[in-house]
Amino acid sequence: MKKIKVMLKNRYLTAASSIALLTIIAGCAATESAQLASPSPVAESSPPPVKPSQPQQPLIVSATNPETPTNTKIQQYLNELAAQGFAKENQGVWMQSGNTLLANHQGTVPLSAASITKVATSLVALQQFGPEHQFITLIGTTGKIENGVLKGSLIVGGSEDPLFVWEEAIALGNALNQKGIKRVSGNLIIVDKFYMNFELDPLKSGELLKQGLNSQIWPSEAATQYQTLPPNTPKPQIAIEGTVKVLSAPPNDVQPLVKHYSLPLAELIKKMNQYSNNLMADMLADTVGGAKTVAQKAAAATGVPPAEIQLVNGSGLSEENLISPRAACALFLALERYLEPYSMTVADVLTVVGKDEGILAERALPNLAVVKSGTLDNVSALGGALPTQKLETVWFVIMNGGANVETFRTQQEVLLKSFLNEWGSVQVSPPELTPNPARKSKVSRSEIVN
Repeated sequence: MKKIKVMLKNRYLTAASSIALLTIIAGCAATESAQLASPSPVAESSPPPVKPSQPQQPLIVSATNPETPTNTKIQQYLNELAAQGFAKENQGVWMQSGNTLLANHQGTVPLSAASITKVATSLVALQQFGPEHQFITLIGTTGKIENGVLKGSLIVGGSEDPLFVWEEAIALGNALNQKGIKRVSGNLIIVDKFYMNFELDPLKSGELLKQGLNSQIWPSEAATQYQTLPPNTPKPQIAIEGTVKVLSAPPNDVQPLVKHYSLPLAELIKKMNQYSNNLMADMLADTVGGAKTVAQKAAAATGVPPAEIQLVNGSGLSEENLISPRAACALFLALERYLEPYSMTVADVLTVVGKDEGILAERALPNLAVVKSGTLDNVSALGGALPTQKLETVWFVIMNGGANVETFRTQQEVLLKSFLNEWGSVQVSPPELTPNPARKSKVSRSEIVN
């Protein structure tokens, strides 16, 4: 857990330390990615969903303080925190079931949201690209292949794939081997936004790729990741004699060799949220136009005033990222509404407690809740959907500010379990919180061109 906290606090990672983060996301790229798929049409963006014929209801309900037993229990929870020295003005709560507001404390006040910010980034990225969108890394050359030697340079055109890791490099190397290339006499040229192992520097990403393409020079981290791949996966051998260079534009007359397709966006977002990967979130936010664009589009999608969503990055790795509890709840609901026409649910892009691996596996949260957490030095936030027997799905957001994150986490867990004791827990996820099983077959892949 200590290792994860360190990763959450670090915005930029060196190539070496990004490997430690990759270890946390063990096997996050689909294992099939290391095997060459036969050429077949791949959707690069999602078809538009069927629009509802009737006007949709607002996502959020009136913020008038409700007179409910739930709100009374929340006030008791806040009083207990206040008795421990945590000011009520630093806490926020919003809970609703359907069109009924169950609890509200500072629900419209923007508070530090930490990694709940990633829900906004998830929503806006999906709206812009669609769940099936795949980031394509194009590998080409201006040279010719003779007797296993590419007489020229290998050119890599990036497309901001946020999860191009060792497994992807292995798949790419195997594809180039099948293309008949064993050696490259020229350079490895990186063009546009190519990231590898969450490294934002294209030169460093290129150096990592050069290693990944040639099993003879693999670092120990690459060899370890190879062990997670299917048995008998070939070990690529692409020896590049030249150096890594970065160009702002590709040379003329580049002939494509291989296309590498990322996991579909929905699966990328699921991985990002499971492990609360800050670098992936910031990459996706940058891809859609930056933090301000995410904030603007998220506010428009939820119908809350823009002042209730104020972002300086897409990951939440700053106490200046402010979202009100009401707006945060609306983000979860907007995500649900967006995914429904695609036969998907929030469980396809967020963590299902007790079912999914990730940073929440060590927390004592109710099974089958679909949640996103957020943690900074002085912030602990938790939100999502809680399935119950009496009230069906309860959408909730709890934002705590103060200098004892572990206390906040424990109190959040106790609070949710006390509500479940009252409302009844479920043994099976309801349909609206059940992931689409067809998504399990989604993979990243490399495809030979020509």
